[in-house]
Amino acid sequence: MELRYTLLFLCLTLPSCTSDNDLSSHLVLEPYDYLFDTAVEAYYKGDWLSVILNMEKALRNKATVRNVKAQCRLSCANQTAFGDPLAGLGVPIPGAGSIDDLGFFQKILKRADCVKSCETEKLGSPTLHQVSEEVELEFKKRTPYNYLQVAYFKINKLDKAVAAANTFFQANLDHMEMKQNLEYYRMMAGVQEEDFKDLEARPHMAKFLLGKSFYSDDSFGLAAENFEVAIEEYFTADKECRALCEGAYNYDGYNYMEYSADLFQTMTDHYMQVLNCKQHCSVELASSPGRNKPFEDFLPSQFNYLQFSYYNSEKYEQAIECAKTFLLFHPDDEVMKQNLAYYSVVLGEDKAETISARQVVKQYIQQSILEKELLYFGYEAFGITFVDPDTWTPEDVMPKKLRDKQKADRETAARITEEIGNLMKEIETLVEEKKKDSSDMAKMIVPHEGGALLYDNIKVTMTSKQLNGTQRVLLDGVINDDECRELHRLSNAAALKGDGYRGRPSPHSPSEMFQGVTVLKAVKLGQEGKVPLKSARLFFDLSERVRKVLESYFSLDTPLYFSYSHLVCRSAIDEKQEDRQDLSHPVHVDNCLLVSEVNECIKEPPAYTHRDYSAILYLNDDFEGGDFIFTELDAKTVTAEVRPQCGRVVGFGAGKENPHGVRAVTKGQRCAVALWFTLDPKPSNYYLYQLILFKDHGGAEASLILALGERQGTPWTGRQSIIGLTYRDKQPFTPMGNLEPLINLHVFGLWEEARVPGRNPLRFRKLNTEKPRAKWGSNPLLL
Repeated sequence: MELRYTLLFLCLTLPSCTSDNDLSSHLVLEPYDYLFDTAVEAYYKGDWLSVILNMEKALRNKATVRNVKAQCRLSCANQTAFGDPLAGLGVPIPGAGSIDDLGFFQKILKRADCVKSCETEKLGSPTLHQVSEEVELEFKKRTPYNYLQVAYFKINKLDKAVAAANTFFQANLDHMEMKQNLEYYRMMAGVQEEDFKDLEARPHMAKFLLGKSFYSDDSFGLAAENFEVAIEEYFTADKECRALCEGAYNYDGYNYMEYSADLFQTMTDHYMQVLNCKQHCSVELASSPGRNKPFEDFLPSQFNYLQFSYYNSEKYEQAIECAKTFLLFHPDDEVMKQNLAYYSVVLGEDKAETISARQVVKQYIQQSILEKELLYFGYEAFGITFVDPDTWTPEDVMPKKLRDKQKADRETAARITEEIGNLMKEIETLVEEKKKDSSDMAKMIVPHEGGALLYDNIKVTMTSKQLNGTQRVLLDGVINDDECRELHRLSNAAALKGDGYRGRPSPHSPSEMFQGVTVLKAVKLGQEGKVPLKSARLFFDLSERVRKVLESYFSLDTPLYFSYSHLVCRSAIDEKQEDRQDLSHPVHVDNCLLVSEVNECIKEPPAYTHRDYSAILYLNDDFEGGDFIFTELDAKTVTAEVRPQCGRVVGFGAGKENPHGVRAVTKGQRCAVALWFTLDPKPSNYYLYQLILFKDHGGAEASLILALGERQGTPWTGRQSIIGLTYRDKQPFTPMGNLEPLINLHVFGLWEEARVPGRNPLRFRKLNTEKPRAKWGSNPLLL
């Protein structure tokens, strides 16, 4: 075994195994999403060597794809510059005539051919490395390093395990398990402080943070050295970021199905998107994993730090250069102008006048301002929204008409926000009066089983005693066969792979594929005509039926509120069932973190601590495996087992008294509605959605989705956002008339349930107000 480990690390360290710089046409680069999936599958099998080999290679290949695309686009831009003359035409100028137009487009075609040939030669087929947004998100969250730290730990390579763990933690500072892992590593023999590396640290950001550290320690010489390297690396990263913006057009959701535009409108739409992306590079490069927001004024601030560092090192020429460079961004900054005047007196004004601001920054600002002007023109002419990410942009770059409009919009928004805030305060007061001490409600209520079932056809099949536990019940006849079939059809028509599991189609086992849909998503699809609206309505109605039955059966003195509802199907992957030992859903507890090794359950985030009751409504039984199990806190001792069938519901308290899981589905598809409830009408850190489906007396139907805001354990922020207002048909709709409610649904749930791809109107985060500060306490003017 030691020989295998030795060979593995020889492969990981030798250039022949790790270098992707000299890619040849006969060597096809393996797609990193395939390697990632292979590594995850190996992880569940306990094949730690395979996890390491495939996950490390996935990370290298992803970096190679990014590097090749950037270098190909930069290289082709240099080879096919638009300023070069064409034989017999001179420099083509679009619009000067049809021949000149052809010359201009010839340049575009040649660049496209250059980029395609370059990428194909080094990467293979263009479709080979297209990966889903879900996989991209996993790499952005640094999930591969979570797997790697376990695998390295298992083979006793502590230095690499520590580096992987620390790399993951830098981007996931609220991950409590990884935080505990790092604390555990620090106490282990043989672990050194230098092992705690960030393997994904970007050079410009690493040098900037190191420069800030030296600056804070008054080591100004070392600070200046690191800030200079940071700036150099920044412009390198900026070129790469801008080149990568020149990719495929990013359609908004399903807009590609309706998109129709002529040649120049199509070019405009795509180019505006590219320019927007390039402008956003300043935000991306100012962002650091684990920070809530990017560093404000990131590039200018580095020249601020530099000018003062050089002053303290008595390097006045460099101090003047950096001060003048800073003033390119903020020409009216009085403190910097005073500093510049002081430096000029010390050095000599004649000599100071010969020192110029940095040329690379002048070009950067000129290019950025030209891009902003084009984007603002697109905003005015075509309504393509542009939000300037920079604080240093001159005011006159934005057209006056847009400035006036934005001012009016801000005033209107402020007024509406104030009115809504007052309304929400009134609502909050009413709720507080009615629901005092709601956070401790679960502790105050002692449920009594055996209450009325409310519906004649429902029967109690097993009680808590028969299920060998507390707060457990098994009900049959909750829904009929026709209702089961309709929900089953809805799941296959509307469900998305990985929905509810952060986009991962196999979240719990590589041997099964999960797909799901929420009530909100189903209703929206119904409004769009993509699924029957009555099926979406049935989904809600049956969920509400289960809620009422549980509330009554457990004789609760306070209402149950929906926390989350999810119609989910899990399907066995036929070719991955051999020698299977895992569960379809590992044993867990719904409102706390189960630590089965010590028979404990920790009720703290990231667990869904607000959940008080759970229920599973089964839709079918034509599959093999998939039985529901209750266990002891050791996650091994099974106390009860339930076989799914149409109309059956297993309901139970969501606390540590009811650890549960699902046995492996080895053949077919198992479908059910998973329901979680809370006794708290206002759980913190969650969003309240209000979905109203209504129609007026003219017969026109519409759905209005309101996000009533986010609360961080405090009263409502007073903000709300209209996510969608959809008309079902083209009949006149009179919102001021008397409305007949069809559905009025309040749902507590994760923000993903109502998000729009690329936009998130629900996220009202509290902004981090930290700013990088120059050390003006030792201002040279005050010496």
